[in-house]
Amino acid sequence: MTEPLPAGDFLSGLEAIVGAQHLLTDTAAMAPFLTDWRGRFTGSARAVVLPLDTGEVARVVAACAAARVPIVPQGGRTGLVLGSVPDASGAAIVLSLRRLNRIRQIDAANRTMTVEAGCILADIQGAAHQAGMLFPLSLAAEGSCTIGGNLSTNAGGTAVLRYGNTRELCLGLEVVTATGQVWDGLRGLRKDNTGYALRELFIGAEGTLGVITAAVLKLYPQPKAALTALVALESPRSALALLGLMQERCGAALTGYELMSDFCLRLVASQFPALPRPFAAHYPQYALVELSSNESEDHAADLVESAVGAALDSGIALDAVLATSSSQALGLWKLREHIPLAQAAAGKNIKHDISLPVSSIPEFIERTDALLQAAFPGCQVVCFGHLGDGNLHYNVAPPPAVGHEDFLAHQDVVNRIVHDSVAAFRGSISAEHGVGALKRDELPRYKGAVEVDMMRAVKAALDPLGIMNPGKIL
Repeated sequence: MTEPLPAGDFLSGLEAIVGAQHLLTDTAAMAPFLTDWRGRFTGSARAVVLPLDTGEVARVVAACAAARVPIVPQGGRTGLVLGSVPDASGAAIVLSLRRLNRIRQIDAANRTMTVEAGCILADIQGAAHQAGMLFPLSLAAEGSCTIGGNLSTNAGGTAVLRYGNTRELCLGLEVVTATGQVWDGLRGLRKDNTGYALRELFIGAEGTLGVITAAVLKLYPQPKAALTALVALESPRSALALLGLMQERCGAALTGYELMSDFCLRLVASQFPALPRPFAAHYPQYALVELSSNESEDHAADLVESAVGAALDSGIALDAVLATSSSQALGLWKLREHIPLAQAAAGKNIKHDISLPVSSIPEFIERTDALLQAAFPGCQVVCFGHLGDGNLHYNVAPPPAVGHEDFLAHQDVVNRIVHDSVAAFRGSISAEHGVGALKRDELPRYKGAVEVDMMRAVKAALDPLGIMNPGKIL
């Protein structure tokens, strides 16, 4: 990639576009933009640029294209695969979209909202709620992640089972291309068969093809009620059986279905003892189930009680707790949401964000657990995730007698075991976090040559200078 150029005219040109206050070149001022969320890697940049609107983004990108300066687009910097931080060369600028944070329009009749890329996800949820509607994307980082980052990584979350990933929640985009042109695709259409689906190229591209500056998002009716239950189970196979039963009985009312092992909840209890302990006994697995109803709270309660009752009667479920208040429901969800926090507090482990056909998940867990135990006796698998849509966070902690740093030295071997097993089940090594720089070198092993060649052809066509987020994905 291009060698770092001297300051002078280039930086002066950027300053003329965004103003001196929004062009950061001081080391201390740039520092928060250069380190990834987990604190594992710190890159270097020529400058951090904070444009105000799409026009300024376009002028900045055009200036970078003219000077052959790489660009790293950045949202809330909550990604987990080193996709939004620059490398160590110092050649790139960081293009922060945080100032593009306006909600441009809410079209209640069309059930859409047009927002800028720097809008915080929680603020979008709040604006939809105030308008009497729902934007259903929900994930742990929603208080700081931005919709531009969500779109660029095709983020998932807890409601994918009912509403789909971010891709399914977006109808139109505004994008600054790698040459500094603006594509206005902000159309709130649910049907549009006029050529290639360009929107689909930029969603999930992690800023490697262009810069998303705004989007038209789908809105939904607010549910009249949402109910949560925690169901104790014997095994992942029981969890799969319960999922089928819940889908058959509850249909679209089933909005969330999360799998958690007993080891996960024991870990949470050890690090956060103030959180609730719903059961007096321990069970091997748990399913956190959420139902929402557009009819009434009584309707939702009837659905969940009937389905869970049938699961208990048939022996699929061993025990169950139904939340009877919003505070109890929040307590159950906190158990799920605190698993990553408990992992971090307990020490470093080797993380995997994978997806599989839902039907294959029990066999995958059994087979991969056994492979890991054979290679690293006593290792501890922290397995949890969105079983309803096939997405597992399958993380591996060291045996009790092995230090965390010592175990991390085996990361490549652990990754190979897990990812090869994923591939054997026709799964994906990245479900909702993206590829970034962290998984870039593994991609060719798990995607066919034809597929990688097509991706490279798209990249070359839309970013011929190779300046958009270089070193990510490909």
